[in-house]
Amino acid sequence: MSIQVSPSPIPNSNAVSLTSTLLDRDDYLTGLLNQVTVTKTAGWLQELRQSAANWVRHSIIPTTREEEWRFTDLSSLRKVQFNLETGNFASLKFDILPEAANSRLVFVNGVFAPELSAVSDLPSGVVVSNLAGLSAVEQEGVRQYLAQAEGAQEVFTALNTAGITDAAVVWVKKNVVVETLIHLVFVSVVGQTATISQPRCLVVAEGGSQVRLVEEYTNRQGAESAEEEGVYFTNAVTEVWVGDNAEVSHTRVEREGAEAFHIGKTAIAQARDSRYTCHAITLGAKLSRHNLEVLQTGEQTETTLNGLTVISGKQLSDTHSAIALNYPHGTSDQLHKCIVGDRAHAVFNGKVLVPKPAQLTNAAQLNRNLLLSSKARVDTKPQLEITADNVKCAHGATVSQLEDDEIFYLQSRGIDENDARKLLINAFAAEVINKIPVPSLREILLNTVNNLKSLTND
Repeated sequence: MSIQVSPSPIPNSNAVSLTSTLLDRDDYLTGLLNQVTVTKTAGWLQELRQSAANWVRHSIIPTTREEEWRFTDLSSLRKVQFNLETGNFASLKFDILPEAANSRLVFVNGVFAPELSAVSDLPSGVVVSNLAGLSAVEQEGVRQYLAQAEGAQEVFTALNTAGITDAAVVWVKKNVVVETLIHLVFVSVVGQTATISQPRCLVVAEGGSQVRLVEEYTNRQGAESAEEEGVYFTNAVTEVWVGDNAEVSHTRVEREGAEAFHIGKTAIAQARDSRYTCHAITLGAKLSRHNLEVLQTGEQTETTLNGLTVISGKQLSDTHSAIALNYPHGTSDQLHKCIVGDRAHAVFNGKVLVPKPAQLTNAAQLNRNLLLSSKARVDTKPQLEITADNVKCAHGATVSQLEDDEIFYLQSRGIDENDARKLLINAFAAEVINKIPVPSLREILLNTVNNLKSLTND
């Protein structure tokens, strides 16, 4: 696969030519497209959807023969027939963060749930709403950004765009500093059949603004078994536009059900002097894939990516990131950690692209992996592609297991073996979790990791 640095620097493994006469090349993909395009819209949104649908009809679902997907086999996804599910879910339970008690949007199966949302605690100069709730003027502004990020023709991104009927929109006006945390919650509820939902999120931080947000994907809480949770597919896309000298702190948490499929795209565009931080936490889903793509559109940007994957059983979790540093004086710092137990399989592929114009770039990337059983597996590929000659760049990866000496030392202090293993695992995870700037969420995630019994048993 060739990586094109300019004009489209974000890797796209599924770009196709619309001059091809082949339509509906993939019957299964066409079936998904027909499901998500049942509901029609009007005006510019319908035109956008139709354009994306054309891309989908010329595409196929990726296979392991493609470099970008060689460790992630989607054949199990193709065996399931998914349907759209709607309904009234006013009694749903989910974690309400006290920092965002009155500044949250909730979507159930991709449909806005006003009875579960609350946006009364927001200052002037910030809009937090679903797309349908925006004024005509605000929708015209959204039109300039929605589905305009690089990589829009990637097959699952295009499928999401083809089915857009609503979206979560966070828009911060110029020089507005939002002290209140914003919480975007996407809940999946399974009906009588396997369901598909396609959450869409758009974040625009105009020049000089600041905002913190949590984007969370979860399932119906209170299910007593994986069978009760059911099989479902979440295909999510989030676009983040960070203006000149703006700052966005973004936490993404994926806690899907045990039988779920989750494919997510996060596309970020950073203008001059902007600062973007992402904390991406992956805990759930039978199969998950997160494409994290950062595009620098101006000089002197700062990008910080912290990731943590914690999986066990037979879970497969794949993180692909790409940071395109196209201008001078850019800084990026990426740490991605994986804790893998039982027969689970983690994948990390991280690209940092530094073309010749990006002189005086400072980029660091590290992937650290902890395997908790002899059957656990990780495939890691940190990757720098540099043509600039005056830069400071470093990358690396480590794969390790819990050290017997460390466990023995803790046992010599009166701690039993199981608790000793748990302490070491929690310490490994805490390096990423403790960087999340939301105290209540930090506590929830630390407790979640601490209570995963499968991680402490070989």
